[in-house]
Amino acid sequence: MTKFSVNDRPVEYRMDPETPLLWALRDASNLTGTKYGCGTGDCGACTVDIDGEAIRSCLVTIAECEGRFVTTIEGLSRDRSHPVQQAWVAEQVPQCGFCQSGMIMTAAALLRKNSNPGDAEIDAAMTNICRCGTYPRIRAAIRLAGRVLRGEERIAAAPPPGIRPEDAARAVPALRPPPGR
Repeated sequence: MTKFSVNDRPVEYRMDPETPLLWALRDASNLTGTKYGCGTGDCGACTVDIDGEAIRSCLVTIAECEGRFVTTIEGLSRDRSHPVQQAWVAEQVPQCGFCQSGMIMTAAALLRKNSNPGDAEIDAAMTNICRCGTYPRIRAAIRLAGRVLRGEERIAAAPPPGIRPEDAARAVPALRPPPGR
């Protein structure tokens, strides 16, 4: 049995200790925000925070996480209020969205260490692959999030996730042509 913390909650995985953390998170904990991309640590879609470091979860086993603290995109902020998440929305970073959770986790780890990175530092830290090529917007979002973290700027918050239950099943009136047509 392997014991560690995931998103500030103790977990005990009764899985083979050599199971990659990625699969324990996705399959056993149903934390599917961490994505499987390449399985070789090259793309970064599976990036999580382990003890303050951005780590590719496909490359680390659950045995290697024993006693450690793991944070996934779901644990970064439950209401998407983290400055990096807010900056991502403000700068309209996502296109297909597949790489975004790994990118956000990598950016958050970078900004925790240095809230005012230059372009060279951003480029060195952000080794994740974005299939859509949104790198200029990613850089802008990281700069914006840094200004927010330093108290130099505020972001008008993005709307909270989800919809109200009463809106989910509301009937939409059929479209009809205007009278007289």
